[in-house]
Amino acid sequence: MFLLILFTVQPLVTLAMRAAKPALATGLRARGRNIHCMLVVGTGRLARDFADKVEDRAGLGIRVIGHLSVPDGTVVELRRPVLGTIDEIHRMFHELVVDEGAVCLEPNTLQYLEPVTRLAADEGKVVRVPVDPIGLPLPNAREEEFEGFIVRSLVFDQEHELGLAAKRLMDVAGSLLAFVLLSPILLGAALVIRLREGSPVLFRQTRVGLHGRPFTIYKFRTMVRDAEARMGEVRHLDERDGIMFKATDDPRITRLGRTLRATSIDELPQLWNVLRGDMSLVGPRPSLVSEVAEYDIWHRRRLSMKPGITGLWQVEARGEPEFDRWVERDLAYIDRWSLLLDARILPRTVPAAVTRTGK
Repeated sequence: MFLLILFTVQPLVTLAMRAAKPALATGLRARGRNIHCMLVVGTGRLARDFADKVEDRAGLGIRVIGHLSVPDGTVVELRRPVLGTIDEIHRMFHELVVDEGAVCLEPNTLQYLEPVTRLAADEGKVVRVPVDPIGLPLPNAREEEFEGFIVRSLVFDQEHELGLAAKRLMDVAGSLLAFVLLSPILLGAALVIRLREGSPVLFRQTRVGLHGRPFTIYKFRTMVRDAEARMGEVRHLDERDGIMFKATDDPRITRLGRTLRATSIDELPQLWNVLRGDMSLVGPRPSLVSEVAEYDIWHRRRLSMKPGITGLWQVEARGEPEFDRWVERDLAYIDRWSLLLDARILPRTVPAAVTRTGK
């Protein structure tokens, strides 16, 4: 009976989601929600016309933030600023929020296509090429027609739109359910912190999210109030090999804070970040702005997926001291991502957090 219901309902649900998603996405994007940022390489007529068409289609949800000029390329009047040259694309990817790039090159500048696509691959960004350069093969490119242009899209890592939409639904449903089930713990922890440690109850900090988007993360406060100002006093206690800081005997942690951390209760307010859309239930952990500034290029590909409360390295290598090993597991998660993988990681999170083994 279960299989009969499953095989009957599942195709209907899939078809309904496929039918509803475009209208829902178009409506949200037209209201300025779920916007993607595009950087256009090129300042010629092709770059101008393609960028104009993209922005004129509000339902696409793409905002063109500017152009990069190319040596020997033509320059026409543009609606958007020229942010720099193609030699600065590495810096632009790091300093600006860029979800995807459009490479609009003239025949005499096509040699810049390969370096741009290689850098985009390293950072997990999508590249749109609104021409079909003769003699420049684009393996695994997806071809489509858009407003009179033939656009070849190079998609790196994951772009399962339907799956990611389902992931978002799972995040919303899961976080709402967790709020209801865990409300006694959340309220109890907040009350105890307020009575024993005073205000503030919540710790707020800026972290880096999807493709470099900054957001405010929420946790229960587990340290003294001036913990961040005293960072220099404890830097020598760092137990990690790499960018992230971790000290088991950090003197800034309060006695109550150690209990909250040992049980991972301090992480529960991040359910609000999941509801807001800043985070997912499962994904790479969000880093500090100062940490991302020290990333190697290959580290930055972990920013190509929305950060999560838990992830693959939390359940497999929580005590791993090397940051590079963390990133390897985050990239393995991104490369292998599926709803089934998320469903496998979530139930393993609680025992991994309680035992502190990450196994």
